[in-house]
Amino acid sequence: MTNQIQPTILKTKITLPVPKDSSVLRSRLLDTLNAGSKGRLTIVTAPAGFGKTTLLTQWADSNSLPCVWLSLDEMDNDTVRFWRYILHAIASVLPQLNREHIYNLERALSGSSIYSFLDSLINELFASSKEIAILIDDYHIINDAHIHDSITYFIHYLPSTIHMIISSRKELPFSTAKWTVQNEVSSIDMEQLQFTLDEAELFYTNVNELELSHQQIGKLHEQTGGWAAGLQLVTLSIRSKTDYDHFIQEFNGDHRNVSDFLFQEVMSGLPDELYTFLLDSSVLSRMNAPITDAITNRSNSRDMLEMIKQLNLFIIPLDDQNSWFRYHHLFAQFLQGMFKKNSPEGWLRANRMASECLASYGFMDEAIHHALEAQDFDLTQRYLAQNLPNVLRQGEHKTLLLWFQRIPDKTLLTPEMSLLYAFVLLLNSDFLEADRLLEKVEQESSSIDEPSRKGQLQSGILFVRANLMFLNGDFKKWLKFVEGIRDRILPENAVFYNYNYNLSEPLVRRTPLGLKGVLSADTDTIGRMFNEILESHGWTQSLINLYVKQSLCEGYYEWNELDKSRKLLNEVERNTLQMPVPGLFIPLVIMQARFHIVDQNFDLAHERIRDAIQSTSEAHWLRLLHAFQIRLYLLEGRLIQAKKEAEKLGLTAEAYPAFNQEYANIALVRLLGKQRKEAEALRLLERMKPQAAREQLISSLVEISALQSLLEYQRGLKDKATQHIHEALMLGEQNRYVRSFLDDGADMKAVLMHYLKVKQHEPSMFPSSEVTENYVHQLVASFPKEIMSQKQHKEELAEPLNRNEINLLRLLNQGATNKQMAEELALSPGTVRVYLSRLYEKLGVSSRTQALLAAQNLKLLE
Repeated sequence: MTNQIQPTILKTKITLPVPKDSSVLRSRLLDTLNAGSKGRLTIVTAPAGFGKTTLLTQWADSNSLPCVWLSLDEMDNDTVRFWRYILHAIASVLPQLNREHIYNLERALSGSSIYSFLDSLINELFASSKEIAILIDDYHIINDAHIHDSITYFIHYLPSTIHMIISSRKELPFSTAKWTVQNEVSSIDMEQLQFTLDEAELFYTNVNELELSHQQIGKLHEQTGGWAAGLQLVTLSIRSKTDYDHFIQEFNGDHRNVSDFLFQEVMSGLPDELYTFLLDSSVLSRMNAPITDAITNRSNSRDMLEMIKQLNLFIIPLDDQNSWFRYHHLFAQFLQGMFKKNSPEGWLRANRMASECLASYGFMDEAIHHALEAQDFDLTQRYLAQNLPNVLRQGEHKTLLLWFQRIPDKTLLTPEMSLLYAFVLLLNSDFLEADRLLEKVEQESSSIDEPSRKGQLQSGILFVRANLMFLNGDFKKWLKFVEGIRDRILPENAVFYNYNYNLSEPLVRRTPLGLKGVLSADTDTIGRMFNEILESHGWTQSLINLYVKQSLCEGYYEWNELDKSRKLLNEVERNTLQMPVPGLFIPLVIMQARFHIVDQNFDLAHERIRDAIQSTSEAHWLRLLHAFQIRLYLLEGRLIQAKKEAEKLGLTAEAYPAFNQEYANIALVRLLGKQRKEAEALRLLERMKPQAAREQLISSLVEISALQSLLEYQRGLKDKATQHIHEALMLGEQNRYVRSFLDDGADMKAVLMHYLKVKQHEPSMFPSSEVTENYVHQLVASFPKEIMSQKQHKEELAEPLNRNEINLLRLLNQGATNKQMAEELALSPGTVRVYLSRLYEKLGVSSRTQALLAAQNLKLLE
């Protein structure tokens, strides 16, 4: 993945605002923030206009700590979008290497649960060990409970090097009590943010150079209640007055009344051109000169923005180049209220122009927002249809749902858009509403006279309804339903067929489309029937057809139905030659290499993986290929090469295994097992297992349990090995797994035979056993007659032992000390240590005991 800011990321949202020159340095509050930065979380809470953003920008500007900034808006009520912005914000302050790792996590956002993504992000923050402050502004805008839960989880597991600061107009909607008890939370509230009399005096006399008496300042301070926006409004209003005392007496009351009065005062004193410009541009949440020119029908927006900046008129620069700006939220709300009240038609027209202008710049999210504000639902639907594939690709399903929900009258939707809406509801797991909407579209389609359009709609309905039944898990109903539509046409809209279902996994069976490893006769029948229908209607090369076919190929391989699997693999390869989709290409390559291994042709397997590495540029997919290469070397017994390959992944047994690195970590576990480092390997698996369970990834749970069994058996703990293999077999039998056991060779066969023995002689170990002996017998019978021949054992050493090393091994077996070895071989003790070190490296071990165990397994002492 590129390490550049993606086009879908608005850089102004993650750029720290420039501190204002015309602001009082609030040392007492900066000290509070500095003290709080030693803990986990600082909360800044106050209504609008109390200077929360100004304070945070002052602190970030004066602090040596790298600061990450995110300014929130209403569209951030999408868990994937919210964390994508935080991800990019964090990456912007990290060194290049760590930055690339962070960007590679983006694919995990839509490919797994949010908590697995957060585990990976937290691990990367631990790994970088860089101190960072993450500042999130305007959190009150967020109302999505899933985001509240995820931010709580994130804060709870943050490394000590990371400090969070959250500003909000309201109390945070999640509990901070557990961190408060631990003295990990500090807070700044409205009362603290209120300007003191001394600060007010500095603001009026030093910063704004107003000639006010101490008494007048005291009265203004009392009237505004130390409200920062009120102080600023007074400054703007009073400049045109001659009688300060009369002006000060004219307003009173709470800050809302004061703001209305003062905003009117400020606006009434402005030139007509500037007044009109402010109203017209108020529709924009952020602006630059070209965009503002376009929506205000003028050519001097740059000058107008500069004039507003010079007047200090509640405008906030969003970048260092003074190109992008936004109005203070309170001022924007006031302007928008005036605009809507004084010119309702003008408000709609300005939003329509903003929508079209922003769309021309490619800012489609904002274009849709303004089309909705303009109540132009034809324009909304046009831009929705245009932007929907991109948003789907990013996994921001909630954003799409929110847009559709903002259309007040769903009868305004065309039947085609209603169908897409039903598809979006489906992706958001709102199955009941999707079903209701499909019924509505069915009724509407019956009254359409145009045969082509009617046919497309009806086929689209059938397609979405089929998916609805499939995702509901009602496979029997799906089969019955789909039999009735075999000969019907399919929808032409490519959105339904070219959604990329795999952004991160080495095998399609691990994805939701592949049912995360679930296999059954029903899923097999459905997959084959689905392929047949798609291909009969010309969608042979569509992504969904190829993904389903690849998933079936992997399923047949797991069932050990190798001829069927090979046939499908060849079909996928023929249709993906011109399709550079890594999510399809990498699983295809891995399966091709697997078949070369089955055929005992390791050279061809290596060649296929090497070719794929040469043609792959993205770091994530390269890691998967290198992880497979580790497995391949281990199957050949080439331990040293496997170890060197593992070094490329940068993984260690000590690091906490992130879920998005599971495939690579499994390869590391296998390497550790061959190095007789069972304890380290088992510790990794113990940490990985709950993650796989949380993701409900059946294939991983089987592999992890099987590896736990192999490792326990290897170190002689057969009871534990039996318990773990029982877990693997329970899931395996439910899904008819075969190759997950066969591919682990003679060691797995020994474990399974021991399991059968225990089952026959100690049935009490499994009082409610869900594993049949017949299934285990079938597995054992499926192993090749000769597994790991003597010739293969001898090949397990990548580099043969020399005479001195063989003699050292013989003496080790006799229990000789280093001194005794030196005397026996006429060597110095130092030379013996060097030779032993080389011997250990060749055997892939780190101790005498491990060396003797490895020698025994390799039959080197015979």
